[in-house]
Amino acid sequence: MSPIEFEPVTDIDREIVARQLGRPPRALRAVAARCPSGHPSVVQTNPRLEDGTPFPTLYYLTCPTLTSMVGRLEASGIMREMTDRLAEDADLAEAYRKAHESYLAQRDAIEPLGHQVTAGGMPVRVKCLHVHLAHTLACGEGVNPFGDETLRLVREEGWPFGDCAESR
Repeated sequence: MSPIEFEPVTDIDREIVARQLGRPPRALRAVAARCPSGHPSVVQTNPRLEDGTPFPTLYYLTCPTLTSMVGRLEASGIMREMTDRLAEDADLAEAYRKAHESYLAQRDAIEPLGHQVTAGGMPVRVKCLHVHLAHTLACGEGVNPFGDETLRLVREEGWPFGDCAESR
């Protein structure tokens, strides 16, 4: 599988992402999705940090508005319920396993890390909705069931709104 082509990172994007994160971005590779305001909302990172350390999180949510909204969802305990559903729903578990395999294939097409760790607890539990939402925003709906569900939940809370670059 060849890597998905995303927008190259401009100097302005790099500055905005640094403001969004409150620190310089690491292993920045591309802009994978933008907020309606035009600012980066998801970046694609290299599979290794600049010092060679493996960095398995391929898609990183940067939009402060979305990260805050997702943080509130996580604080509600929803991830435990999502993980429980994996044991009860074979179709959901299969879709989640496929999301994990897709994530691995995309990352390994850039640079194989030699291990099966992806992010967000895939494929056996749900531990980081930020990763799942970033995956959905980067690759589109229908790839990651928990990213899709998280997107639906933030939309129900009124996203998109505001200017993410000024939210910090």
